[in-house]
Amino acid sequence: MTTPGPLPVVVLLCCLLYTASAGRLRRRGDRWPVARDAGFWVGGCLLVAAFAVPWETWLPPFTAHTAAHVTAGMAAPLPLVLARPVTLALRTLPLSARRALVRLTRSRLVTVLLFPPVAAALDFGGLWVIYRAPLPPSLHHHPLLLLHLFLAGLLFTFALLAVDPVRHRAGPAVRAGTLLAAAAAHAVLAKSLWAAGPPGTAHTPADLHLASRLMYYGGDAVEIALALLLASQWYRAQGRSLRPHRGTRQPAPA
Repeated sequence: MTTPGPLPVVVLLCCLLYTASAGRLRRRGDRWPVARDAGFWVGGCLLVAAFAVPWETWLPPFTAHTAAHVTAGMAAPLPLVLARPVTLALRTLPLSARRALVRLTRSRLVTVLLFPPVAAALDFGGLWVIYRAPLPPSLHHHPLLLLHLFLAGLLFTFALLAVDPVRHRAGPAVRAGTLLAAAAAHAVLAKSLWAAGPPGTAHTPADLHLASRLMYYGGDAVEIALALLLASQWYRAQGRSLRPHRGTRQPAPA
């Protein structure tokens, strides 16, 4: 079982701050969907669950760790990104803080990190290192590993969906191609765990098989959701491009 430490308190404070900021925006008369508030809370709860739920009480050891990893690295980031926290911050923070946030999002480092192939390499490349490199077995139980998986998954999801304002947004073809490549890398890794666990570990075949299925199908569920969201973005963008411009005179019907 991973020790959650102060994480639940930090997540709770972040969720309360998000809700208070969204409420302030609505009182000002601006529109902010309640579904985004709910998504932020769902993402926060999933992150806390990855650390605090006693997975090993119900699951074999390696499957338990895989469940925590999938929850932290893939399930939790999606609703958090869809809640658009950066957009909310830009609309509610004081002017000086907004300017600082804009400078950060437009910095060269953030621009490079948010290029989808780079974000995918950091996320799924890190997974390959964790599960296939000869690391100390005790590292798999360290809370910092889960935190790394969450941050890498958050970066990848943020770069892929690009729902918050950033300096350079990759086109839909780059993002879709990156998702396909990342999904293939994740699927190959999950299948490889069917045959052998991480180097230096000893797990039963039944445990490895269950963990492999969990990683494979759990990853598929999140990746299908990402693909549907990308397709929806592309569909809306195509609709806007085909819509007649305001003020353009249409030919009169014969």
